[in-house]
Amino acid sequence: MQQVETVLSFRSKGPKRSLKVGIIDLIARQPTKSIYARIANPNYTSLMPQMVAVWVEQLGHQVHYITYTGFEDLYSELPSDVDIVFLSTFTQNAFTAYSISNLFRQKKVVTVLGGPHARAYGEDAQHYFDYVLGLTDKELIQNLLGDFSPQPCEGIFLTAKTQPQNFPGIEERWKFLQKNLQKTKFLHVVPMIGSLGCPYHCSFCIDSKINYQPLPYEQIKEDLKFLSSQPKPPIVAWYDPNFGVRFNDYLDILESTVPAGKMSFVAESSLSLLTEPNLKRLQKNNFVIMLPGIESWFDFNSKSKQQKNFGLDKVQAVAEQVNMILRYVPYVQTNFIFGLDCDAGPTPFELTKKFIDLCPGVYPNFSFITAFGNSAPLNTTLQEEGRVIDIPFPFLDGNSGLNVRLKNYSFIEFYDHMINLVEYSFSAQKIWKRFKANKHPLPRWMNLLRASFSGKGSGGNYLIIRNLLESDKEFRAFYAGESVKPPSFYQDKIQKTMGPFYPHLPGKILNYLQHGEEKPNLRVSNALSLAKPDQSFFRHALV
Repeated sequence: MQQVETVLSFRSKGPKRSLKVGIIDLIARQPTKSIYARIANPNYTSLMPQMVAVWVEQLGHQVHYITYTGFEDLYSELPSDVDIVFLSTFTQNAFTAYSISNLFRQKKVVTVLGGPHARAYGEDAQHYFDYVLGLTDKELIQNLLGDFSPQPCEGIFLTAKTQPQNFPGIEERWKFLQKNLQKTKFLHVVPMIGSLGCPYHCSFCIDSKINYQPLPYEQIKEDLKFLSSQPKPPIVAWYDPNFGVRFNDYLDILESTVPAGKMSFVAESSLSLLTEPNLKRLQKNNFVIMLPGIESWFDFNSKSKQQKNFGLDKVQAVAEQVNMILRYVPYVQTNFIFGLDCDAGPTPFELTKKFIDLCPGVYPNFSFITAFGNSAPLNTTLQEEGRVIDIPFPFLDGNSGLNVRLKNYSFIEFYDHMINLVEYSFSAQKIWKRFKANKHPLPRWMNLLRASFSGKGSGGNYLIIRNLLESDKEFRAFYAGESVKPPSFYQDKIQKTMGPFYPHLPGKILNYLQHGEEKPNLRVSNALSLAKPDQSFFRHALV
């Protein structure tokens, strides 16, 4: 804590001139030609880069704001002639962020990292950025812009004392949002947030240590009024970790502000809040997508209001409720996490198949347990138990790389179960049943597009990793902890996907990938970002 406490006493000397500030939101991790990504990626913008952009302009500085969705020539779009650059990224994009920072630092431009990776691996990022941000508010940004300098040895971790109490509204962020909306003609989604934190304390969740805090209701009203006044109002995606904790308050705001049928909404909420009376109000207010987390058939029952039901009993009770949700909300995605310590044998996978049979209209979303630094209590426990594998960052997305030694499964056994489940869930027969079960055009075509372009048809990436674990000695040695050098498969894939940014990776990262030497310091810090957690539809849809 000494470093953080030192930073908290930092005070601005006042800006001496108007600065040129670059702000980069790394939405995608690599170039893509996916039709689904073309439609959807521009709508996955993070909130905090927009907030920082508004604060920077309010402080009298110039902003060059860009987002990378996988279709732009990022190398050519990087801002030039800037004094300082802010980057926001998820961990799977971290190496690209490190390369961009390296490019700017070589030009004596100061770099700053925020976002989920800063939250999970802040002290690692300090090796590659001049500043790394934790809790961030306008005062911290003002102080930083008033007095910053290159940090040639190790970057400085900055954090505010508390979470921000309010944020710039939609109207203030509109010009930055429009830059994203103009990148797609078919789907326009605007992120909003009504609260921080979550009342539940699921050990795997990045919000489990963030106290629930509703944001000012008047600001929410102003945002909704502004959006509903647009000629073609976009869909509003609530980025709250758990929307509707104060259900009546938020629905009262919607009903008093937005004319009936004027706007559509998306939210992630717990099953415990999705009772039939609440669903009737959600339907009345045009909620078209809902993302309840089931997580496990043997744990986390408080979120699903299934305190006494486990296993098959929980499957049947949850399926009944989810089918009820589908009568009121046209598109429902259910989120599952596999590899938890409460899981053993084929049972969790077979129960999930049973659920899919009982709820043919639902889009099932699968992830396996992933330890993201210190972003959740479970991650710290797994590190202390020596169960975390140092998988390179680009593969830490909940699907591409299993970085936890599981309690009750060998790696091959676990991947076999995942492959079998995915093949079952996304077979042509199941995709067709899902298509027929949904009468509304939104879920019909969205489900079809997601399934068609996900690469899950024959086990996808799971099958590749499983076969490497069986046939590749280098892969087996790495996963067994006998070698610190990442398998060449990882290095080759990173080099291919990063393209022109790969040669600009810092030397420590290149040595680690190529020789297993000078392994990056994976110490962690506790920071806050307002990008949507990976558990959401807006991140799992990046297929």
